[in-house]
Parts: sequence; C-alpha cells; structure tokens
Amino acid sequence: MITLEQFSAMIPRNKNPEEWYDAAQQLFKAYDITTDLRIAGFMAQCAHESADFTRLEENLNYSEKALNSVFGRYFGEGKRDAKDYARDPKKIANYVYQDEFRSKRGALGNTDDGDGWRFRGRGIKQLTGRNNYTAFGKSVDMSAEEAAEYVATPAGAIESACWFWKTNKLEKYADNDDNLGLTKKINGGTIGLEDRDKRYKDAKAILAGKCKAGGEGKKSKEVRTLRKGMKGDDVAKMQKALGIAADGDFGFGTQTAVKKWQKLNGLVADGIVGPATQAKLLG
Repeated sequence: MITLEQFSAMIPRNKNPEEWYDAAQQLFKAYDITTDLRIAGFMAQCAHESADFTRLEENLNYSEKALNSVFGRYFGEGKRDAKDYARDPKKIANYVYQDEFRSKRGALGNTDDGDGWRFRGRGIKQLTGRNNYTAFGKSVDMSAEEAAEYVATPAGAIESACWFWKTNKLEKYADNDDNLGLTKKINGGTIGLEDRDKRYKDAKAILAGKCKAGGEGKKSKEVRTLRKGMKGDDVAKMQKALGIAADGDFGFGTQTAVKKWQKLNGLVADGIVGPATQAKLLG
C-alpha cells in the first residue's frame, strides 16, 4: 500500500518514521485505509494536526495572559484568577476540562477528580475527555485509563486516529477526493486548510511516484512556515512581533493570537505563519 520512503516523505520533520510506519502498515489494513486517496487523506490531515506526528500531547503550559485570552470563559473579572493557574498544566486541565465547570455539562465525561488532566488531548488526532477514551477503549478492549496510556504511543496514536476515521465514516470524503469535506469534519471548520491541501496534494503525488522524500523538511530556515507545535528562535521572534510572551513555543495561545492578528490585517485567519503572514508581520 505504502512504502517506508513514501510514508517518511509525508511526515518530513519526523526523525523516527520507522516505528510509525510499522504500526501504520498493520492498522491501515485493519481499518480499511488501503487506497491512495484514503491514505493521502488520512496522512495529510493527521500530519497537519500533529506537526508530522511529533506532537502527541496537548500543550497546556499557558501563561497568565494566554489563559485570559484562550480560556476567557473560565478566567477574568468575576471568575477565577489566571495568575493562580499560569504555567501549571495539570491544574489548568483539571479546571477547564472538568465537566462541572463547563457550559456543556457531560460533554467530556470528566466527572472524577483529576479527569481533566488524566484525559487531556493525546495522539495524532488529540483524543480528549473520558467519554472519547471510553468509546475508543471499548473498541480495543481497554479501560479509559488504559486507552489514555495507549494513545500516547505510536501504535495507539495511529489506531485512535483510525478509529476516529472509521467512526465518523471519513472514507466517503476520501473516496470522493474531497479534502475540504475531510477538513470540515475533522476540524469543525477550515482552519489550516491551505496546509492541509498542500499536504494532501503532495501525499497523492508521493503515492503516485511523482514526488520523492524531502518537501518542507528541507526548506531553508528563513522561509520556514510556523504552526502550532513548533519551537525555536523564529517562533520567539514571531511572538515578540505579536506582543505576546516570547517563549519560543508555538502553543494554542500563540495560535489564537496569530489568528486575531491575521484577521485584523486582512489575511486568512488560519493560525499558520506562512510567507504572507511573515512578510506583513516581520517585514
């Protein structure tokens, strides 16, 4: 179905594609992700969501400013003080992801103490909440707690994404060559569509033997496209230009700030700092 070279080319920044490939070979067959269109759709969407299968756990290391911006419904005037939660991922998760504090009661199923942190986002599709871990766990004969540990491994990360694919019948979009439909079903909107489309086009070309390994992983540093999950001096430079904490870690708070800036400056608000955004933001 897919060779190691092809698989590696679709996740160019991943330094250990072999362990992922071994799991994917078995699981793609088990979940009937066996045609070029299905493989291309799955790989493009999951590689975008997880920064080439390198980000397997949600980054909740938010600053006070980021908490007020990203989780405004939980922090601010008349609510809890973000200062008491800043840079404490476990405490943040056990507040904002606990059902008793959410507007949609029961949506995540996090009712026991510590469930917010225990069932935080993991895997290449960011499975979140006791309800989701319970449902996935049943499909692989595991408890929710066991599934949470499994999803943090390459095999579990891929299988949970395959389970999401099958449960939501995403093959119908792939079979129709509909990457926009896939994006809307997975993302709930079209955030990151430009990158998802590029990855999808590249994946189809790689599977057709028209493109070899390389791509984004070999771009020059000065034109590196920045997105959630990435780290580095260029991320810190971009954060400084946005006027937010320049910690060099492109997390959810940074993505939110980027989207707001892009919207105010007439750009596509996808949260990705590509050439157009860099040119306007950094000159």
